[in-house]
Amino acid sequence: MLNKPVLVESLIVFIIVLFVHAVVWDRYSWCAVALAVQAFYVQFKWDRLLQLGGAVFRFRTAANSGLLPASMVIPLLGIAMKERCKSAGIVYFERFGIVVASTGMLVALFLSVIAVGITKPVPTNTCILTGVAGSIIIYTMKHSLTVSEVIEVLEVLLIFVYLSMILLYLLPRCFTPGEALLVLGGISFVFNQLIKRSLNVIEGRGDPIDFFLLVAVVGVVLLGLFFTVLFIFMDSGTWISSMFFHMMTAVLGLGVIMPWLYRLIQRNPLFWLLQFLFQTQTRVYLLVYWTFLAASACGVVFYQNAKRSSESKKHQASTITRKYFHFIVVATYVPGLIYDRQLLYVAAVLCLAVFIFLEYIRYFRIKPFGQTLRYLLSLFLDERDSGPLILTHIYLLLGMSLPVWLFPRSCAPKGTLSGAGALVPYSGVLAVGVGDTIASVFGSTMGEIKWPGTKKTFEGTMTAVFAQIIAVALILIFDSSVNLNSSYAWILASVSLVSLLEAYTTQIDNLLLPLYLQIMFMV
Repeated sequence: MLNKPVLVESLIVFIIVLFVHAVVWDRYSWCAVALAVQAFYVQFKWDRLLQLGGAVFRFRTAANSGLLPASMVIPLLGIAMKERCKSAGIVYFERFGIVVASTGMLVALFLSVIAVGITKPVPTNTCILTGVAGSIIIYTMKHSLTVSEVIEVLEVLLIFVYLSMILLYLLPRCFTPGEALLVLGGISFVFNQLIKRSLNVIEGRGDPIDFFLLVAVVGVVLLGLFFTVLFIFMDSGTWISSMFFHMMTAVLGLGVIMPWLYRLIQRNPLFWLLQFLFQTQTRVYLLVYWTFLAASACGVVFYQNAKRSSESKKHQASTITRKYFHFIVVATYVPGLIYDRQLLYVAAVLCLAVFIFLEYIRYFRIKPFGQTLRYLLSLFLDERDSGPLILTHIYLLLGMSLPVWLFPRSCAPKGTLSGAGALVPYSGVLAVGVGDTIASVFGSTMGEIKWPGTKKTFEGTMTAVFAQIIAVALILIFDSSVNLNSSYAWILASVSLVSLLEAYTTQIDNLLLPLYLQIMFMV
């Protein structure tokens, strides 16, 4: 039986779904409501499977399945994108939003069918509910999608199935089912988009920074899969294996990834990147400033490790210490959002590639830095890093960057959306950088009244809401492109709901909260 925190978490997600449904009110939003109802019931089955150890793969055990909140993210993002692009009259991206929503619903249904199928005895009522919801969604897709769009949706589903079988086997206890749905669903969609665009290259069409994101994500994932298979047959900790790792990274990067990017942007990727980074004086100033912040973050890591005495090897960094990095990330993103969002977009992609590459070095114990990274980062582990990978810092980067990457630039002719939509790129800053940080700091130091069934406090949540409202006011002062058009009540409701979700969710909040805040702002 679901416990109270999961029930409250589900209630908050239902409220967000109903908010979106009330604004959009079309057949896609009705499908989202049907998906939410069946995901709520199937979540019972996933939680029971996790408790009994009956799931097919080994998932993260310190959290519930998170199926409902994760199932709604991609469909709601697609619906919100469809509405924004429809109002802007951009038909191509309106159709793209429909494909995103349909893909998210189908992938979520696939996870639900797995849970129902391996539950013994077979839950008849849940099977009927899943069948009804699936029938509604498939019927709507049949009458909404063209043949090519249906093929695209099925391609993403196929990629998701194969990635799930491979990565969930190779990376036990790294994800909950909900987190796997979000992460692997996103990677599957990126794979599909890159394949689609590579097969239909038209010179001069498409933004190079979008291609850069697609190639970088697919490149680092393929790199990881290649070395995982390779090091099954080799000891990755030897100098010979380490030299081979660096050599093959160079070969794959220069021989596969660079030519692939060249085909898409029709110019030398290195020359384009250097020209892009140093195009204006503002960009040079930002790069120097970000280099200083990166050095400061490294300084925090070294300083905290220096404090670790030999008698206290099990010492872990406190919550407040980990939130230093949240403050540094806010200081990194806010100037980029105000002065040059395209540079921030590209810099975030580069940072993601570097983070994942360093995690490969740590995970495979690649010399000369693998063992050092293991020692330095072990201080900052928490209960969410229960698998072989350390992902919390990557999730923090993703939470801040996804609203920037997913911002529908083509549907915002003046570079920004109207009303609360103008805050979409700031969703990560508000939800994670400000809200989550303030909630953790104030809740752990001054909080006394706990939310029922959780360790989170009422004081932490209230200060988080208050801090985000102050942050919105500061954004209005310093970013002249933001015009909220009297949508203050909607912003307050959005911030409050997402802050409540932070208090009750056991999923990776750095990943989940910015996406829900972005959905609320976009609709």
